[in-house]
Amino acid sequence: MTLLRDAPDAGEFTTRRPTDGTAVATYRTAGEADVADAVRRARAGAEFWRAEGFAGRRRHLLRWKAAIANRAGELADLIAAETGKPGSDALLEVMLTLTHLDWAAKHAEGVLKRRKVKAGVMNYNQHASLGYEPYGVIGVIGPWNYPLYTPMGSISYALAAGNAVVFKPSELTPGPATWIAERWAEAVGHDVLTVVVGDGATGAALVRGGVDKVAFTGSSRTAKRVMAACAERLVPLVAECGGKDALIVAADADLDAAADFVVFGGMGNAGQTCVGVERVYVVDSVRDALVQKVVERAERLRVRDESPHYGPMTLGSQTDVVAGHVRSALEAGGRAVLGGPESIDGRVIDPIVLVDVDEQSPAVQEETFGPVVIVNTVRSVDEAVERANGTAYGLGAAIFTKDAHLGLRAAERLRAGAVTINSVLGFAAIPTLSFGGVKESGFGRIHGADGLREFSTAKSIARQTRKAALNLLSFDRSEKDMHLVARLIPMLHGRAK
Repeated sequence: MTLLRDAPDAGEFTTRRPTDGTAVATYRTAGEADVADAVRRARAGAEFWRAEGFAGRRRHLLRWKAAIANRAGELADLIAAETGKPGSDALLEVMLTLTHLDWAAKHAEGVLKRRKVKAGVMNYNQHASLGYEPYGVIGVIGPWNYPLYTPMGSISYALAAGNAVVFKPSELTPGPATWIAERWAEAVGHDVLTVVVGDGATGAALVRGGVDKVAFTGSSRTAKRVMAACAERLVPLVAECGGKDALIVAADADLDAAADFVVFGGMGNAGQTCVGVERVYVVDSVRDALVQKVVERAERLRVRDESPHYGPMTLGSQTDVVAGHVRSALEAGGRAVLGGPESIDGRVIDPIVLVDVDEQSPAVQEETFGPVVIVNTVRSVDEAVERANGTAYGLGAAIFTKDAHLGLRAAERLRAGAVTINSVLGFAAIPTLSFGGVKESGFGRIHGADGLREFSTAKSIARQTRKAALNLLSFDRSEKDMHLVARLIPMLHGRAK
């Protein structure tokens, strides 16, 4: 186990509470040799795990789930300590994580088992089947903002699909990773799930360490470096990167509900949510009313007392990004209707609401990842969709309207991997829905049936059951057979219907 309690040396690091800077725990940094050993052991664990079959893996995964659930408060406390988020948010993260683990364990067989598929009339003599097999060892690199929920979206589905996993958490939040690995060792063992902790060098060693696929969550910039490293061995990659998620408010929207979700999606977890709310586009006829409701709700948030609605910035340097975006937005003509540069005090940032920000401002085009919401006015939902699609990102989006047809039409036009109508983050608790981004928000999918297939390779099997009527797969095929083929082509494929 990587967790240490002794005084740190050059090969160790200590995590600290963002709330007050006190130490949480000390960990030994995994070097290249440690990572190689973890992958080697996982390779052996993968053989055991695959041999267990769907039924055996389901039993083990549900036993692991129970071990986590029965000590959920302990895990939530650890998440809260290392991230700085309120304990209630951490406990919600545990609950959502277990929902996905439960679904993956119970549905892997139904999604991935081998099944017969139609061979077609010309292949009447073939029995065709399609099945899915595990890659072997998956390397998972997780983030710090949701150190359990986000990486477990890959880990749960990779394990359910029959793979072993080597998990490298963020160096800011390794505690939840080592904790779930301890529960795994108690419930299952066999090196099917192992954890290596460290900084970017440890992650790079994992990518190049012989794994069969990499699941990465982090910035688009880092994802490009991971992708380049994966390309050296043609290792496949699923990447969930940043977002600049937009929320659209139509003229007929329930403004109270929209304002509630704007504030929750934009300020929850101190705005450190890839698929939260950073931009709002509201139709002009209801703009003033919406802004007033958003400001009223944001003003009520407690940030600096003993029971805050959200905590400090987990990554201290992110404060500089937030400050830079607010400053550039105001310099470009935007206005602060709540807070402003004075809202930023070290790692603690009070809610900030900006309006009329230039669309080319970094505050609109780049991920802020802080408790800042921009509200810009549009003439129509069509214009809102166009602006929402006007960044390099495409992770999530939302639209508020009472018109079901309008909502669906806008959702289909939004260039995002997940869209909610009349809510935000609604998909997060629905395990049947896949999740992932487009454009610079990444590619590949976790969760749902697509998430199980993401960590599997499709294998096709065709079994000839009798001799074919036409002897075509032979150098001895006759002119008579080929003459019949020439007649069959227009008969089978010559009609447009």
